[in-house]
Amino acid sequence: MKSPLLSLPGAVSAEGVDEGVAGHYGELFREQRALAEGVGFVDLSHRGVLTVTGDDRLSWLHLLLTQHVSDLPVGQATEALVLSANGHIEHALYLVDDGTTTWVHVEPGTQEALIAYLKSMIFFYRVEVADRTDEFAVVHLPAGAISEVPEGVVVRETAYGRDLFLPRADLESYAEKAGPAAGLLAYEALRVEQHRPRLGFETDHRTIPHELGWIGTAVHLQKGCYRGQETVARVQNLGKPPRRLVFLHLDGSEVHLPPAGTELRLADDGPDGRKIGFITTSVRHHELGPVALALVKRNVAVDARLVADTTAAAQEVVVEP
Repeated sequence: MKSPLLSLPGAVSAEGVDEGVAGHYGELFREQRALAEGVGFVDLSHRGVLTVTGDDRLSWLHLLLTQHVSDLPVGQATEALVLSANGHIEHALYLVDDGTTTWVHVEPGTQEALIAYLKSMIFFYRVEVADRTDEFAVVHLPAGAISEVPEGVVVRETAYGRDLFLPRADLESYAEKAGPAAGLLAYEALRVEQHRPRLGFETDHRTIPHELGWIGTAVHLQKGCYRGQETVARVQNLGKPPRRLVFLHLDGSEVHLPPAGTELRLADDGPDGRKIGFITTSVRHHELGPVALALVKRNVAVDARLVADTTAAAQEVVVEP
C-alpha cells in the first residue's frame, strides 16, 4: 500500500517489505538526530493493522499468544508472538487494548496469514477478528515527543515512543501538523541501536524466542499452554538456544555496508574460515557509525574478532551465551 506521504519533499521510497513508505526524506542523519531528540514522526502506514473485539477477546488471545494478556490493563502496550508447534517464531504482534477492542499492528504483508490462523482458532469463543489495514495507518512518535495526539486515536505507548492507530484518511492532514517527517531508515537505525529484533529481519524459519532476547518482553514464562510452549520451557529450563543475537560495530572505513545475509567468520580463521553467523540488519547510525545486528552460534567467544565478508566487526553482547 503506497503512502500518500511519499509526495512530501525529498521522499525516497524504502525497499523490500518496507516499500510503500519513505526510506528517507533526503537527510538521513538529520532525521535520525531529530527522532533521538524526540522530534517528528515516522510513517509506518505500510504495517498491517487488525482488531479483535468481543467479550472473550483477551482470554482467547491469552490461549494463543506467548504473552500474558488475559488481564491486560486498558492502554497498556505489550508485544507477543505466535509460535509453531516446534517453537519457531511465525508472527510478532504489537498490542494495546482500549477497553472494548484489542488493536494490533504487525509486519507488512503478514496480517492475512495471521488473521487466517486466528480465525481458525475461534471455535465457540465470543470474538471477531478484522483486518483494518485499509482503514487505519500506524504512525510512530519517538520517545519524548510532545506532538498532540488527535482526539479518539488509539495510542500504544512504550519506552521507545508512541504508536498511533490513525484513520488512514487523516494521514496527510496529521503529517502537516506533526512534522518534520523522518524516514524508515532513521527509525531502523535507532531500532538497531536499541537491540530490538524484527520479524523477518532477525528471524528465519528456525528462530526461537530465546535467541533474540524476546523472553520477558514478548514471552511470559509463567502462563498456561500455548502452541510451542514445550520448546520454550525446555530451552529455558534445560538448555541454551543454538544461536544468540549480537550487536556489531563495523569497520567505518568501508564504503558499503554488508547487507543482510552476509556471512560472519572468525577474523583469525581468514576468508576461508567456517561460517559462525550472519548479518540480519545493518545501518549507518548518526553517532555510532556503521553498526548491525547479527545472529551467531552460541559458543562463539564474546571477545572474538569477526569479519563480515571483508568488513571487520566487533561484538557487543545482546543475548548472553
